[in-house]
Amino acid sequence: MMEVLLETSARHVHVTQETLEVLFGKGYQLTKKKDLSQPGQFACEERVTVTGPKKALANVSILGPVRPADQVELSATDARSIGCPIVVRESGDLDGTPGCRISGPCGEVEISQGVIVAKRHIHLVPETAEKWGIENKQIVSVKVNSDGRSAILGDVVVRVSEKFADAMHIDTDESNAVSAVPGMMVEIIK
Repeated sequence: MMEVLLETSARHVHVTQETLEVLFGKGYQLTKKKDLSQPGQFACEERVTVTGPKKALANVSILGPVRPADQVELSATDARSIGCPIVVRESGDLDGTPGCRISGPCGEVEISQGVIVAKRHIHLVPETAEKWGIENKQIVSVKVNSDGRSAILGDVVVRVSEKFADAMHIDTDESNAVSAVPGMMVEIIK
């Protein structure tokens, strides 16, 4: 059986160093709060406000390290609530996505694109992918067995890299829909 850990990815923001300095001040560096499951990735102490055409979401986490492009990852419910179109994309695929305003204690940045609902995805190291006969960018389904809310999730993209740790990521809407709990394992169906 091909089982992988299921993790919930809550709303968050990735920022460039330039944006970080506008939001928090010249020369500012992110403050690590805790490491995440993916190597080198971490949740930060810093929080921002994300504002769309209809309203704002306060207290949104920044994930580090800084990135080459600003990106705001929301659930479909979050995007709809702030008035942004729901655009499901893989991380980093930002062309044609909506923008928003990101505000921090020292300033704000208007991004013209970068608001996405992250496509559900699985991170695999090459050894696991090879063992299971799965290729980078392959689309699979995943069976979730939960108490009263079992489901098959389709359209799951697999991303393979030696920089990853094996885990599946879904957003809070999807997590709530299947009653996900910490430590839950799910089955990949090719």
